[in-house]
Amino acid sequence: MAGDYFKRVSAQTPTAFWINNVTQEQANLAIEAGAEGCTQNPAYVWKMIENAEERERIIEFIDNLTDQYDDDTDVLIALQRKLVGEISGIFMDMYKKSHGKHGYVSVQGDPFHEDTETILKTARFNREAGPNIMAKVPVTPDGLKAIGILVKEQVPINATEVLSVAQVIDVCNVYKEASMGIDNPAPLYFSHIAGIFDEYLINKYEEAESGVPFDYIWQASITVAKKIDQVVRGTGLPIGFISGGARGLQHFTEMVGCHCAVTINWKGTADELLKQDPPVIQRFLAPTPYEVIDALCEEFDDFKKAYMLNGLTSSEYEDFGPVALFRSGFEKAWSNALKLIAERRKR
Repeated sequence: MAGDYFKRVSAQTPTAFWINNVTQEQANLAIEAGAEGCTQNPAYVWKMIENAEERERIIEFIDNLTDQYDDDTDVLIALQRKLVGEISGIFMDMYKKSHGKHGYVSVQGDPFHEDTETILKTARFNREAGPNIMAKVPVTPDGLKAIGILVKEQVPINATEVLSVAQVIDVCNVYKEASMGIDNPAPLYFSHIAGIFDEYLINKYEEAESGVPFDYIWQASITVAKKIDQVVRGTGLPIGFISGGARGLQHFTEMVGCHCAVTINWKGTADELLKQDPPVIQRFLAPTPYEVIDALCEEFDDFKKAYMLNGLTSSEYEDFGPVALFRSGFEKAWSNALKLIAERRKR
């Protein structure tokens, strides 16, 4: 049926549609269109503040919370949980009807304080908002420690900031060890931020005035995603794959055929795909030619680091260029939200 693109993708392929950083209205629209889950990142509160339809009520929330908390970061974390809790309520019926298979809403805390203890504290705090809240944890050394603990606590997890195969291998190893002896562990997903990786590599391509065909650059993140998919399937572990960070419609359509969820923004991506209603083609199943992989590895050291099994060590994850680019966006948004909270406190 025309306009049912995501439903047709779900019916014909193993690929699922998730929605990212939504308003309540967009959450309902996404569910109607076939969304099976939702992701939010630390930029979420600021994005809602910038939304003309949301701003007034969020300012009111801030004013109430500054009366309850002395620390601006505590206000922001509480505000984030309140707003994400509203979205999790919208997905709750799906969560219940699927017996916990679908309807998760993932949320990540303060990007400036991501030591193990703070990650755990924030994850447990956010989980109080609802059983379908999924803790979103960065794949860094401290994040990996937190993931191991949260797996044992039966907390649903979205391991995020993944931009390399090595990070996924570490997540698999942590999950395998932490879930031993647990009959029915809570779901664990990882989020490979494909769109940001392509954005980063395009910047490098333009800076270097590379002679590699731009068509090869177009395939970079999906090529890493295919390698990741092979690695995870090879482990036999029940770990979910989320592809995120879309910077174009291709970051959804090129993933179709993968046993994964692809999370995209409503405005400009999901709504546009519904409008265009393209044919459902399982493009992910087509292998990347070896000459493309070889050229990318030879020309771009960061592609090689992302693609090779041992391309990075865990101590390098946080400072890896594509990860730093991804973080910079929501660090700025988090800082903007803190600045507004400080201004409202002086009212």
